[in-house]
Amino acid sequence: MKIYNTLSKKEEEFKPLKNNHVGFYTCGPTVYFYAHIGNMRNYIINDLLERVLIKNNYTVKHVMNLTDVGHNIGDGDLGEDKIRDEAKKEHKTAEQIIEFYSNAFFEDAKKLNIIKPDVISRASENIKQIIEFIEKLNEKGYLYKTETGVYFDTAKFKEYGKLSGSTFKSLNEQQIGGARVQRPEGIKNITDFAVWRFAKPDEKEMVWDTTFGRGFPGWHIECSTIAYKFLGEQLDIHCGGQDHIQVHHTNEIAQSESLFEKQFVKYWVHIEFLTVDGKKMSKSLKNIYTINDLEKKGFTPLSFRFMVISVHYRKMMNFTFEGLKHYYDALNSIYAFISKISVPNEKIGGIDKEFAKTIKEYKKLFFELVSDDLNIPNAIIKMHEMINYSKKDLNKEETAVVLTTLLEFDEILGLDFKKHLSSKLSKEALELIKERELSRKGKDFEKSDKLRDKLLKEYKIKIEDTKEGSVWYSV
Repeated sequence: MKIYNTLSKKEEEFKPLKNNHVGFYTCGPTVYFYAHIGNMRNYIINDLLERVLIKNNYTVKHVMNLTDVGHNIGDGDLGEDKIRDEAKKEHKTAEQIIEFYSNAFFEDAKKLNIIKPDVISRASENIKQIIEFIEKLNEKGYLYKTETGVYFDTAKFKEYGKLSGSTFKSLNEQQIGGARVQRPEGIKNITDFAVWRFAKPDEKEMVWDTTFGRGFPGWHIECSTIAYKFLGEQLDIHCGGQDHIQVHHTNEIAQSESLFEKQFVKYWVHIEFLTVDGKKMSKSLKNIYTINDLEKKGFTPLSFRFMVISVHYRKMMNFTFEGLKHYYDALNSIYAFISKISVPNEKIGGIDKEFAKTIKEYKKLFFELVSDDLNIPNAIIKMHEMINYSKKDLNKEETAVVLTTLLEFDEILGLDFKKHLSSKLSKEALELIKERELSRKGKDFEKSDKLRDKLLKEYKIKIEDTKEGSVWYSV
């Protein structure tokens, strides 16, 4: 298996630190609002990577944090904490905001067929460990105190900036995102960051008393601490968006490697941005969409997943509703094919040798591609080619081979192929679907509509008609 490593700036053969065990860390959401489709692209790709690792016989321990305190509006340690800011806007407590938007995130993740990480840990659940981490960094001389908080002195970490290919000097000579140069009073270097921020007198929620002052942790220290707590001093894989390279992940490296004096992460995996209609998502352009927004327009969450995995994770992805419609139709076409060929077939004749050889070759190519830096887009092309090759009068044995192969593909793709197997239907429901197909072919649309309504009402089966045939869903 190969993966592109942001740290080395090249594709590398994947070799875990400990035999076939993989310590996998994901930067989770800051739960102050709904996750948008750009956020969800990141988590879909994380899910793909985990599925490919499992398929390659690795035992994966996947840890994800939930940021419920300490993340400022920007990266400059200025302004409100995002959770507190939203709580004020909605006239709710911080805990109410955290609970509501955490649930919303996991509901979206479930709709997208994202495997739940083995460990999901809120920052606020790890305050004791975070304080211990900060105290140890302080003992080693990396921290200093100002009026606003306790800061990490980035000048003392010699390799600061190595993830982005920059140096401490170059990062401090340039204005990073504008906000990075607008720092609180008493900061030594532009790149210095808070590990602990002091609370204002009126801040009551999500604050803790410590020997270095009453307050709450900085954003970056949370990830370093949670990663260490559940995965140890070194990780195999750390995932995140491209936007985290320059600041958040750079600061994680500085903290962890300063404390443990060894490489923090072996493989850094970053996902490119998603744009909408060729433009950056922004509130002013009103082009920030959630999974719920896509559903309101009649699209399924899995059609968005299909769209995401059809673009390589290291390429910029441009979202349009026209593009989503293409993937919605293409996915329904696959579902229709599965539904059609999985109808019990009594034709027996053995497996044609050439047919078996060709399907085996498609399978080999598919898994070689997904293991080559997650080349899912080209693997999907091979799957389409296999489907087109299989669109003939298959016998029972050949049908079984095709279906088994597609279900194996779906262990990676996560598109719920299994739900569209006709064998999952009761005999009565299957007969009604067959009867409805005959009615449609005979252009008896009145009867066809009645049968569709009956299937929904009595059997909880929704039917959609596509160019390839009918697709059914259990609802």
